[in-house]
Amino acid sequence: MASITAANAIFLVQIPGVFPIPVQLQGFSADDIFDFDPIAPVEVSMGVDGILSGGFVNVATKQSITLQADSASNTIFDLWQLAQKTALDTLIANGTVWLTSIGTKWSMSTGFLTTYPPVPGAGRILKPRKFEITWQTVSPAPV
Repeated sequence: MASITAANAIFLVQIPGVFPIPVQLQGFSADDIFDFDPIAPVEVSMGVDGILSGGFVNVATKQSITLQADSASNTIFDLWQLAQKTALDTLIANGTVWLTSIGTKWSMSTGFLTTYPPVPGAGRILKPRKFEITWQTVSPAPV
C-alpha cells in the first residue's frame, strides 16, 4: 500500500519582477498545508418543460496556503504584496504543486494574491498565516 503523506509535497511559486525563478514554499502549518476550493465549471438551467440544459464556463480556482508564523516563506508573500503596493498594480504568479506520494503534479498559471494577512494572529503563541491565490488555470499531469 502506497503512502499518502503530504510531508513530501513540493510547492514552487514564481512571481516575475519579485522572484523571476521559482522558489519553494516551506514551513507549512501542521494541519493545514494548502487547499483548493471546489470549482463549478458547468452552469445548468431547467426549462419549464423539465428539460435540463447545461454549458461549460471558465472559472477561477482559489487556493489557500497556510504557513507557520515563523516560516521563512512568509517573506515571499510579504515581498509580493509590497511590490504590488509600490507599483500600484498587480503582479501575476505561476506555480507548481507536486504531490510525490501520489505521483501527480499540478501547474498553475496566472495567479493573483487575493487574500493577504499582513501580520500573524497572536494568542498563547503566534498563529499561522493563511494566504489565498486565485488561479486562472490548474492543470494536472502524472510524473
